[in-house]
Amino acid sequence: MIKRRETKTVRAGKVHIGSGYPVSIQSMTKTDTRDVEATLKQVRELENCGCEIIRVAVKDMRAAEAVGKIKDAARVPIVADIHFDHKLALEVMRKGVDKIRINPGNMTKKDDLDRIIDAAGSKDIPVRIGVNSGSLPGGKVEHHRVPGTMVKLALETAELFKKRNFENIVISLKAADVLSTIEAYRQISADNEYPLHLGVTASGLPGEGVVSSSVGIGALLSEGIGDTIRVSLTGDPVNEVVAAKRILTSLGLRNFGPRIISCPTCGRCSTDIVAIARELETELQNLVEQGSIPADKQLIIAVMGCEVNGPGESKNADIGIAFGSDKGVIFAKGEVVKTVNPGESVSELVAMIKEL
Repeated sequence: MIKRRETKTVRAGKVHIGSGYPVSIQSMTKTDTRDVEATLKQVRELENCGCEIIRVAVKDMRAAEAVGKIKDAARVPIVADIHFDHKLALEVMRKGVDKIRINPGNMTKKDDLDRIIDAAGSKDIPVRIGVNSGSLPGGKVEHHRVPGTMVKLALETAELFKKRNFENIVISLKAADVLSTIEAYRQISADNEYPLHLGVTASGLPGEGVVSSSVGIGALLSEGIGDTIRVSLTGDPVNEVVAAKRILTSLGLRNFGPRIISCPTCGRCSTDIVAIARELETELQNLVEQGSIPADKQLIIAVMGCEVNGPGESKNADIGIAFGSDKGVIFAKGEVVKTVNPGESVSELVAMIKEL
């Protein structure tokens, strides 16, 4: 059982961010925010796959004005991503955005920050102080100094907010380097109660990016650090949400429907475990989407290919099947229930899962 680091609570729309609430999943639209129709299409895709907070890029005043329409049509909180120009932050707050993200690496004028702080305070809108290794003031920073430099900048900026009686803050410290990211979050988590948004920035295409993000985000979450996460991938943002769900599920922090444990297969396996596991995954996903299975129900299903670990893993799961030479033995809550042919295994498992 992971013990979460204690933090204050920040509310973005209907989503609470902090140690008293589940770790939330964020993503970001990849469309031009000025194109409201295209952006809302992507917002819908993210909402439908379980994204809980969605960030949009605001690069000019037209985009800031479009945020109001996007916010009005969205079902989840919308965060405006602001860089360089404080006027964009003021405009999106007037449009009713649920939260803003500023980058202190390129928002450096105290008077501009003061205006943002005062506007956010008057509208009770939370602010994420989002520090990135790629936009630290002063240009290139020596690699070993990156974590400490990010922490220093974040805390100095948070202190400016605090002096104006504003503490409705989330902090993020993202680097493309996994170890720098982990070290920065460890440092900042030691002596304050601000909720933390986790992520490894610019992690790359899904293959490498999922691995880097899982290692970085997973390591921190396992230590109780982190209150909301984004897996930053090059490509379709739906993949970010899928990966984030899997990270949280693997650590037992959230449940998003039944989880399949399947063996990697080897020369002892005489059944097509890959095909069975894939078919079962599709069937279960459809049942969750239809509401036939509660998405927050913790249910472990084992699909095993031989007699070495198959019976043991199947007994330990809620439901499991262990195959021999030409048959599969189904277990429920540790007890043998029936023996089936491989071709009927998925339908039998699905029927039993529905019963549970």
